[in-house]
Formats: sequence, C-alpha cells, structure tokens
Amino acid sequence: MARKAQAKAGDLTRLEVDFDKAHLLNALFGEFDRNLVAIENRLGVYIAARGNKVQIEGEASAAARARDVLTSLYSRVMRGEDIETGVVEAAIAMSDEPTLTGIVRKEERSPPQVMIRTRKKTIVPRSAGQVPYMESLARDEMIFALGPAGTGKTYLAVAQAVAMLITGAVDRLILSRPAVEAGEHLGFLPGDMKEKVDPYLRPLYDALYDTLPAEQVERRIASGEIEIAPLAFMRGRTLAEAFVILDEAQNTTPAQMKMFLTRFGMNSRMVICGDPKQVDLPGEGMSGLADAVSRLQDVEGISVNRFTSADVVRHPLVGRIVDAYEGPHA
Repeated sequence: MARKAQAKAGDLTRLEVDFDKAHLLNALFGEFDRNLVAIENRLGVYIAARGNKVQIEGEASAAARARDVLTSLYSRVMRGEDIETGVVEAAIAMSDEPTLTGIVRKEERSPPQVMIRTRKKTIVPRSAGQVPYMESLARDEMIFALGPAGTGKTYLAVAQAVAMLITGAVDRLILSRPAVEAGEHLGFLPGDMKEKVDPYLRPLYDALYDTLPAEQVERRIASGEIEIAPLAFMRGRTLAEAFVILDEAQNTTPAQMKMFLTRFGMNSRMVICGDPKQVDLPGEGMSGLADAVSRLQDVEGISVNRFTSADVVRHPLVGRIVDAYEGPHA
C-alpha cells in the first residue's frame, strides 16, 4: 500500500500491529483499502501495511483508537463476518468511548458479550448507547428508547422480539405505531384498512424482513404470531405472553399513551420508541411520550434509554445533520 494521509498536528506516535493470519487482511482492509481509508480520514492518522504488519502514525490517542478499531474488525473477520462500511463507522465511533475499551479489546479473544441472535443474522452493538439498550431489552419488562432517527431504537427492539419469538419466550410479536402522524384519520386513503395503514408501518416490516426469512414473516403474520397494526387497534385489549413495540411514540397523546401502556399483560415485554424532538402532534398539546417518561422513569421495572447523535449508525452525515438541527440556528 502506498498512500499518504494527513496526520493531525502535535506529537506523533507510531504503533505497529501484527496480524497472524495474512490471508484475512484483504477482507480487513476492504476493496481498494477502503476500510483503512475510512479510519485514516475519521481519525487523522496514516496507516501503512507491509506483509502482515500494519503501522499507524498519528497523535497518540488517535493512533491508539485506530489500533483498537483494526483489532476489533480483525476479530470480526476471523469469525467470518463481513466488514461493511457501517461496521467500520460503528467501530470508530465506539473506540471513542472510554467505558467500552474493555468490550472492544475483548473482541480480540471472544465474541461480544451483548448480542441478539435471529434467523438471518447475529446483531452486536454498533454504538456506545446500543450496549446498555441491548442489555435492557434482554432484561427489563418495559423499556423506553428515546433519541434521533438512525440510532437503532426500533430495529434492535424488533430483533430482540424476533429472537424471543423463535425461542418460545413469547407467543406473539405485536408492532404498532400511530398512523398518519398522530391523528390516525385513515378514511381519505384509498384501499382497504391494510392498504391504508401499511405505508405508515413499513419501517416495522423492513426490520422484520431483515431478521427473519420472508416466508417465515408471511407465515407468522398469517397465523397471528406477528401482528402489525395502528395504535388505535390496541384499545380494549390485554397483551399477554407478547413482545409489544410502539414506534414513533412521540406522536401519541397522553391519553393514547396511557391506553397503550395499560394493555401490558402477564409474561410480556413492551418497548416504546420515539424521538421527543420530532413531535408531529397538532397544536401545543404535550406528547404522550414525554409525559410518560416524566411520570414513569423512576418506577421499578421500567428502564429509560437515551440516544444522541453520537449513536447514529447510518451514514456519519446523518449524525452531523442531527447536531446541526439541534444546535443554534444562524
């Protein structure tokens, strides 16, 4: 590799990493060394590969982060995992978390301690905020997940629900969200009820198809094991032996949220996801999500997980867009 990156100003450190399986390095580096380029650009270091050794030059903290990212990605390659762009970006983001240093370096020896296994993939944390959230999904009965789009709130909840469904820990998976923003006025849309509400529930379908084979999704929906319905359909029910997810919860009213939360039944789990800063309710009414969190955050058995733009696992630009919108406007 003959490529030069601009290192940050300041005292420079040179680190060397020796990888024992040279035949895996093509997968580690990526096509045209794109993974190395991404690490260089994000951390401001210079990386040179010769044989099975990699030299990293840059400021001490940046060079150490680059080393941790490379060793973390190498352990994934050894386990046969694909190194996609999102995985590289997530590894870079997590390397900046001091509390996660032990988790990142443990990957050199063993798989991550926090993971969700589904029929199609094994999911591991891709940001600092996802680690306690995934722990909470496996442990707590009612979980609130608050934060911007792209942080994995709903996706991880669906993955955990699928994992519990296929192991028999729950009998049903129920996915819901307020339809047509908060009003749920569906009459003006063409088609039958399913055709009216499906466009608003599409993100939930997408997460299902990413974690279960398509034929299983269709079969389980047909049998009633998986139900996808607008929030209004929850009224009057008791949801027992079920994993229940409410998405876009910021667009509920306090009355709707109370109705939904009181559907909670025996041997169930409930996850409420939303972004308190993206409320589409008309007028000045309080969001049911904000109201519920303020009332329930100290109640035993309920956990509240908050994400920030640092936890966005989509394109890095999405995190910067979130910061720009949440910061002062010129």
